[in-house]
Amino acid sequence: MHNGDGLPAAHATRPRRRRRALVLIGALVIVVLVLVAIEVTRRTLAEQEDARTDPAFYALPTPLPRDDPGEIIRIAPIESAPVGTSAWRVIYHSRDQAGADIPVSGVVIVPNGPVPDGGRTIVSWGHPTTGAATRCAPSLGMDPFEYIEGMHELLAEGYAIAATDYPGLGVEGASSYLLGIPESNSVLDIVRAARRIDGAGVSDRVVLWGHSQGGQAVLFAAERAAEYAHELTIEGVAVAAPAANLNALMTDDIVNLSGVTIASFAIPAYEAAYAEQYGSEAITDVLTPAGLSATPDMAALCLLTQNAQIHAIADPLVGRYVRSDPATTEPWQTMLQENSAGNSPLRVPVFVGQGEADELVLPSATEGYVKLLCTQSTEVTFHRYPDVTHGLAAYAALPDLLLWLPTLGGGRPAADGCD
Repeated sequence: MHNGDGLPAAHATRPRRRRRALVLIGALVIVVLVLVAIEVTRRTLAEQEDARTDPAFYALPTPLPRDDPGEIIRIAPIESAPVGTSAWRVIYHSRDQAGADIPVSGVVIVPNGPVPDGGRTIVSWGHPTTGAATRCAPSLGMDPFEYIEGMHELLAEGYAIAATDYPGLGVEGASSYLLGIPESNSVLDIVRAARRIDGAGVSDRVVLWGHSQGGQAVLFAAERAAEYAHELTIEGVAVAAPAANLNALMTDDIVNLSGVTIASFAIPAYEAAYAEQYGSEAITDVLTPAGLSATPDMAALCLLTQNAQIHAIADPLVGRYVRSDPATTEPWQTMLQENSAGNSPLRVPVFVGQGEADELVLPSATEGYVKLLCTQSTEVTFHRYPDVTHGLAAYAALPDLLLWLPTLGGGRPAADGCD
């Protein structure tokens, strides 16, 4: 057939079809943009509502009645949970360095939909350093999920997620910064709390996943789980740029801004935890007079959100914060060793990711930790990432982590990092 201009009818209709296709595509784009805008607005309004309820949620009566680790003290749904999930802020019972009952806060997130047979495996996340002050807790943020690296990918794979704030963050209490026992207790006890949430469908199967400070926390949790939380089945532990060897971390970093910041967060926590054993003066004697004077002000600041203030205090102290290297000065040498990972062999598979451009947790420190695991006959999968800095280590490791997770619990064999 031909139209009146002598052109084939099929040729004449093609421009109209293209126009209709373009209109349809444009309409779909508009719909997607509208849906995105609605979701952003929904989450923003929900986050604002969440933020307004936070102060009352975190204020607890004193004294707090003692209860078992993992028992829930307070729980509230988070309206800004990602689409397709349910989430809760929780405050739960845990234990401090001396075994005393303490409240700890955090969040729990689960994918919506039917609970699989046997329940959901839960990933207990250990976050990197946010600070040592109460207000530095991730769950207090406008977006309480911001620091959970790999959250969307893990939820898409069907995992539940528990993310502790650590003791002293969120709920008032002594800081636990880089203290292996209270940090690891909180990592395990939030799993216990998650299992008590109606409808969450959380099983006893646990994967531990942490970055930097969180790497130390989850490695300690893996070492201590059989004794502290024997009812949980730890299937594996994954870390990115872990603060595993605190002696090496301190020696490597005390000469720069990061080391001064880390030390200023750690010193008050260690003083509170070890003063009875060593005395406060012995713990703080490693500081110069200028360092001693500045530490309380620095310890009150939050990393990332108050970097300018941290720099203003810490920059002049680089090279003059401590009298000597804490890693070789007692009682710090002993305290740091006690809180380093590797003092007890791990009997679960371990995944380690390390950026080769990391200037905070040096590649040599992580390589040394992996060698230690190998001497302890631990199953290790080790990945190095060229040009990756400290802050991006967990994201760089995520694709390999997602391939490693199915190897757990009797899946296919993982790569051997000890070859």
